[in-house]
Amino acid sequence: MRILGIIPARGGSKGVPGKNTRLLGNMPLLAYTAEAAKQSGLLSKIIVTTDSEEIGAVAKNCGIEVPFIRPAHLAEDTTPALPVVQHALNYFAEQEKQFDAVCLLQPTYPFRVPGFIDACIKKFAEKNAGTLISVRPVPHQYNPHWVFEKNKDGFLRMATGDSSIIPLRQQLPEAFIRDGNVYIIKTEVIQLQNSLYGKNLAFEVSDAQWYVNIDTIADWNEAEEKAEAYKKAFF
Repeated sequence: MRILGIIPARGGSKGVPGKNTRLLGNMPLLAYTAEAAKQSGLLSKIIVTTDSEEIGAVAKNCGIEVPFIRPAHLAEDTTPALPVVQHALNYFAEQEKQFDAVCLLQPTYPFRVPGFIDACIKKFAEKNAGTLISVRPVPHQYNPHWVFEKNKDGFLRMATGDSSIIPLRQQLPEAFIRDGNVYIIKTEVIQLQNSLYGKNLAFEVSDAQWYVNIDTIADWNEAEEKAEAYKKAFF
């Protein structure tokens, strides 16, 4: 299976200006994801897609290919991931280079345990899934079977549509939330179904100890607290 590793890193961050090249524990934020991707033995090719020459230079310094500069209309605040991934696939298709799947690695999730990317790829292949996402368990008090929505009359109803409440924590089914660490998607799902989510959605549970997803300065400060411990553990 040929898998294209894509690291999306645009230059116009508002929550943490310049975050992709900003130093986190004496390394650019982008470098953490670059190193994790390079450690994978199952990614056929790894690229950074960016609209920024500065980010491109940092990526190349990290040993990651930057085959093109992403068009500005694909690097706006509201640009979703799907057209960015499609643009990269189309670029290689024009060169007659095909991939069976894409592994999307967002640099805003910097701390990946070594081997986790390949564990996700193996699970993806074993399950023959349309998509695999990394997840974290939902604490029982936030389980969807204990979540209510307000109905049109102003009363509460179960968000799941259940007619009655599950009374005991031990009876709750496992629930998970996507954490942004790893996405793996079949190319046919991306190109033919125009989606990042295939019908068969597999998952791999991340190590919650290293979870941080950087969108705000508060997130950055949390990452700063974890960076040295992460580097000591895995670098």
